[in-house]
Amino acid sequence: MLKFNEYFTGKVKSIGFNSDSIGPVSVGVMEKGEYNFSTAKPEEMTVITGSLKALIPGSPDWQIFTPGENFMFRRTVNLLCKLRKHHHICVNIYLNDSV
Repeated sequence: MLKFNEYFTGKVKSIGFNSDSIGPVSVGVMEKGEYNFSTAKPEEMTVITGSLKALIPGSPDWQIFTPGENFMFRRTVNLLCKLRKHHHICVNIYLNDSV
């Protein structure tokens, strides 16, 4: 079953589903802007299009991720993201709590 989510007054939207092979996954689209995401579970984010500038918790510097690149972050953290152009697509894989 597909689950539709909308955040930040419609500027971020995602479709979530449960993959038979890897578990919960979402595909999201983000418009230009700055976002502060809170996480309930550990996640792996992969950039599909555009570039995403992120301040990953525990890292002192902002990092830029481009298509094909991914990064992981732990649960119960805030992830700060900046996007300079519209319509970036990312895939999130929700990892188990042991990560």
